[in-house]
Amino acid sequence: TATIFMVDASGSQALNRLAEVKGAVELLLSDSYVRREQVALVTFRGREAELALPATRSLVRARRTLAGMIGGGGTPLALGLVEGLRTGLRLRSDSLSPRLVLLTDGRPNVDREGQGGRAQAREDALQAARIIRGHSFPGLVLDTSPRGEAFAAQLADAMGVPHLHLPRADARHVRAAIGVLEGR
Repeated sequence: TATIFMVDASGSQALNRLAEVKGAVELLLSDSYVRREQVALVTFRGREAELALPATRSLVRARRTLAGMIGGGGTPLALGLVEGLRTGLRLRSDSLSPRLVLLTDGRPNVDREGQGGRAQAREDALQAARIIRGHSFPGLVLDTSPRGEAFAAQLADAMGVPHLHLPRADARHVRAAIGVLEGR
């Protein structure tokens, strides 16, 4: 198994939740390491998404990547989903079983072309989510917004995966949510 964490590192996340999300992802990476699973980290912020941590079992490398992760800028959610999909397809071709875990406050405002505008950004994100669904990746959308964002639920539905609202995205709550995905 390989878990691909797609982490919203935009300005709204940076202000509200990024430190909590980093701690939660680090704990989940530790759990994955113990089970000898691979983990990858895709981050998205500003006008781009990147594979910040290619699939690895190295906890030291993962911690170093998380420590250097900064937040700010817009939310190119569609680009994050596309990069997560690309990573998943590469891992699947390497005979791994990837799953996608998205942590976001569900407020995209940058489209696939890197332009601002909420309406197009939302449509692009939904389109990317539908493509992910077409590839039958298991996964989970964790809504880290304070009050819950309806768009995060729509996104999960488009991906064909469960949605959980975690107003407190601390390590313990995120770990429990991932346990649901794993059937624990």
